[in-house]
Amino acid sequence: MASHPYISGPGNIAQMIGFLRKNFPTTVTSDTVKKFGLASNNESYVINALQFIGVIDEEGKRTEKGHDVFVLGADEFPKAFEGLVKDAYSDLFELRSDDAWTLTKGELTSYFRTTDKTSEVIGGRQAAVFQTFRSIAGHELPNEKVAAKAAANPRQPKVRAVPKSKAKAADAAPTDPKVHVRVGDGRKDMALTVRIEINLPANGSKETYDNIFKSIRANLINE
Repeated sequence: MASHPYISGPGNIAQMIGFLRKNFPTTVTSDTVKKFGLASNNESYVINALQFIGVIDEEGKRTEKGHDVFVLGADEFPKAFEGLVKDAYSDLFELRSDDAWTLTKGELTSYFRTTDKTSEVIGGRQAAVFQTFRSIAGHELPNEKVAAKAAANPRQPKVRAVPKSKAKAADAAPTDPKVHVRVGDGRKDMALTVRIEINLPANGSKETYDNIFKSIRANLINE
């Protein structure tokens, strides 16, 4: 079993750290991660990464050192977070010293594969997690600045919009009815002219269109 954390989307870890810097609850679990809309079905991997750097314990409880680091301001946080990373990856830093901050993903992958006997895929994910941590610690390489930015300014959880294809057929009700009255042969005849405008959803299915026209037929033509 891999001793170093990994995940298919390390950006989720950076986002979670950003949220915790704003509000660090006493207990952080997979449900906490889920509420932020992060790492769908992979919430436990985020928890494992946070436990690995020692900001929460095995039960998900916030640690004292985790709290002390995460409440620091933007100027002090990276250096303090660097200490968490060096402690967590002590094996790597004992071997490579501060050169670990500049290792390529390929070099990191090779190290984790050798150390944990993992596959190339898992080793690559382990490397990506370390890259994310070092970026947040202020040691980002040119292509790693996104992680540090995500930790500083996490995106807000997305609110899912109702797809247009799910809209009710009633939304396509006729608009702008016009009534014309004509007089002839000494009697008044009323003629009703109705102009119907229908905005069909571009991504609607055949069932959606059928429901719209069925509603028109039932409510207008057969009246």
